[in-house]
Amino acid sequence: MYLCCAITNQGVRPHNEDALLMHKTVLTDGVTENRLNAPFLVGVADGVSGEVSGEIASSTCMEMLKNITFNSHTDLDEKLMEIHHALVELGCQTSDTHNMQTTLCAVGIDENEKIHTINVGDSRLYRYRSGCLIQLSRDQSLVQMLYEEGSITKEEREHHKQKNIIFPVLGNVNSMPIFDIQEHEEKIEFGDILLLCSDGLSDYMSSPEIEEILAMPKALVRRLQLLIEAALENGSTDNITVIGLTKLSKDKRR
Repeated sequence: MYLCCAITNQGVRPHNEDALLMHKTVLTDGVTENRLNAPFLVGVADGVSGEVSGEIASSTCMEMLKNITFNSHTDLDEKLMEIHHALVELGCQTSDTHNMQTTLCAVGIDENEKIHTINVGDSRLYRYRSGCLIQLSRDQSLVQMLYEEGSITKEEREHHKQKNIIFPVLGNVNSMPIFDIQEHEEKIEFGDILLLCSDGLSDYMSSPEIEEILAMPKALVRRLQLLIEAALENGSTDNITVIGLTKLSKDKRR
């Protein structure tokens, strides 16, 4: 069994273009927490800034992801392509929704407790283990490409002026997205936290800052609230969404 806590917050923006999924629950504002038995999916979607109807794109993506019957045999590439085409079709119906787009970062735990990860865009997945935070997802962005080819340093990547330029994501009418789908042999260990978040958090919090908060002896949902508060204190100007997933011990409730 797993404990999952999730928060989506509009931050300083007038409305929220983020959405999240916790198994069969879609949330576009507020806090939710639940205990989950595998198999299940959780995910974060961030409506692309600068395009119309980002909030419709992100919430529609989550609603469609919710309806997937997920297990180890699910063809996630096919399911994501269906979501992409549905967003394109919906976006072409009116000028208000034309070219609406969303990122997607998601985790599936199958019936064998194997981890499946999905990434399209620059929302992020981290694993926190034994006080150390590592990024499991790879940003699909111009700045990440420049970093990988050696044109910029890691420090320059964090503050680059073109950081908001991402590759095609779900709903893009001009180009097909590239789905980064991985099946991991390693399972979640007791004490691990898988952290999914939109860039309203990751762009304004360093790994040491996140590690410091996750190390606190507080309830998981409270640590997520503190992450959001810290991102806002650091000047976040975006919506902020974060999901924390951890494995419960078999003989002790947390």
